[in-house]
Amino acid sequence: MIGALRGELIAREPNEVLLEVAGVGYRITVGPEVSAAIGEIGATAFVHIHHHIREDAQTLYGFSSIDDRIMFETLLSAHGVGPSLALAIMSVHGPDGLRRAVADEDVAALCLVPGVGKKTAQRLLVELSSKVGDPIGGSTGSTGGASAVSGTRADVRDGLGALGYSDEEIAHALRDVPDEGDTATQIRAALNLLAF
Repeated sequence: MIGALRGELIAREPNEVLLEVAGVGYRITVGPEVSAAIGEIGATAFVHIHHHIREDAQTLYGFSSIDDRIMFETLLSAHGVGPSLALAIMSVHGPDGLRRAVADEDVAALCLVPGVGKKTAQRLLVELSSKVGDPIGGSTGSTGGASAVSGTRADVRDGLGALGYSDEEIAHALRDVPDEGDTATQIRAALNLLAF
């Protein structure tokens, strides 16, 4: 099994990169964030790899961190989640965003992923609840704390939606907004991120 690759970046597409390692070119499927951040053509690049083997194909999936790869593999362990859906979920929610959505039982956050409806989101929340840890910086105390965070995040999402932002813009902004603070503070932080 291939666990990581370091080599010269030969080509880059939105969902695939080509790395040359010791004279061999490896096609690696990546999310748009990894493709954009991997570096310039001709530079040395490093990616963590999930080597996916099926009867008819072997595919390499690349990630910028071990945490991303582990979360991808955790998603694959859920019923009905294949590599394409897992990569789509990872593109909308990073590991901490996904942990937060699971901890908050936030069906709406998972429904932001193309191809995930309400029933699928509810099933994923149940399946992932025992498989993912607490979000970094999230509430790890009583369920009352998690419930308060969930309510605040929902209020922030609703507020940004009322201001005319799309689901994709809201999801992107909320990935980088910390859980601390009241609704108004989090909306201000999200608006600052959306202004750029």
